[in-house]
Amino acid sequence: MKAASNSLDEFTDTVTSYIHFCEDSIVPSRTRVSYNNDKPWFTPKLKKLWLEKRKAFRSGDRDCYREAKYRFTKEVDIAKHQHSEKMQQQISENDSASVWKGFRNITNYKPKTPHSTDDLLLANTLNDFYCRFDEPSGSLHTSNGPNNRDTLDTHSPTSPPSIEPSPPSNTSPTTPPSSPHTKEDFTPPPPTTTLHIHEAGVRKQFKSLNAQKAPGPDDVSPATLRHCANELAPVFSGIFNSSLQACHVPACFKSSTIIPVPKKPRITGVNDYRPVALTSVVMKSFERLVLSYLKTLMAPLLDPLQFAYRANRSVDDAINMALHFILQHLDSPGTYARILF
Repeated sequence: MKAASNSLDEFTDTVTSYIHFCEDSIVPSRTRVSYNNDKPWFTPKLKKLWLEKRKAFRSGDRDCYREAKYRFTKEVDIAKHQHSEKMQQQISENDSASVWKGFRNITNYKPKTPHSTDDLLLANTLNDFYCRFDEPSGSLHTSNGPNNRDTLDTHSPTSPPSIEPSPPSNTSPTTPPSSPHTKEDFTPPPPTTTLHIHEAGVRKQFKSLNAQKAPGPDDVSPATLRHCANELAPVFSGIFNSSLQACHVPACFKSSTIIPVPKKPRITGVNDYRPVALTSVVMKSFERLVLSYLKTLMAPLLDPLQFAYRANRSVDDAINMALHFILQHLDSPGTYARILF
């Protein structure tokens, strides 16, 4: 298939479309009917016993109905006891999310979530609102003169003139600006190597995906990538390496589906919707593989006091480190600290 196509976009789109076709053809779909009185402790075994009890009642056999009713009642007590032990274990493990989820299931609590109507005007309004920063600004113009910079539009009567401060008279034009880092403080970067993604890394990344996540615009679900990681790893590893060599990302990996999620129970405007972007799961895996490679290169160059975008570091760590430095400084007599938040 790859030899028949010279375009990376066409080949990638063909692969993802064929995977989606196989999902629709092979993966069975199941419809489950839920009722308001469904309880979390009502297991499939209980449902089977309840159907036997109803069948015995309709048959008119009193002995068979009495026996089915006894088995059903006994299994209900066992299921309730097991569910109670499960909730106690969640409370002891401080798993508050699972505890509150169980309470909501038991009490049939369902918060009212606002749903947007199928209005074409609302969809167009949200599209214009989310893409308002993508439009080119007409008030800025770039001139290509030898000494010109990006200036404001001179046709606007309210635009102020651009004023550049003149350099001090005692400063030589050939003097370079002072830099906080000297040549002794500069650490040369490590030698660059060519990134090559192996099948083992792609296979490991696919097997670590969460099967419950939603697919992106390419309709390739993470469940399929996880269960078919051994078969799909060679194909996507070739696509990833071709993308790195060509310095081009396939178009189907760059598209996303925006889902407006209401922020408030009562919607008053388009700003009350939070845009949630569904991107390709394959592209997310590709980004994680490249990120692991970049981390190995940038690890010796990162500041040890950087807490953002680093694993196992949080805001609490940054606050504790700042307080430690401040208190250590204030231990000396006659010192003070200025803090700007």
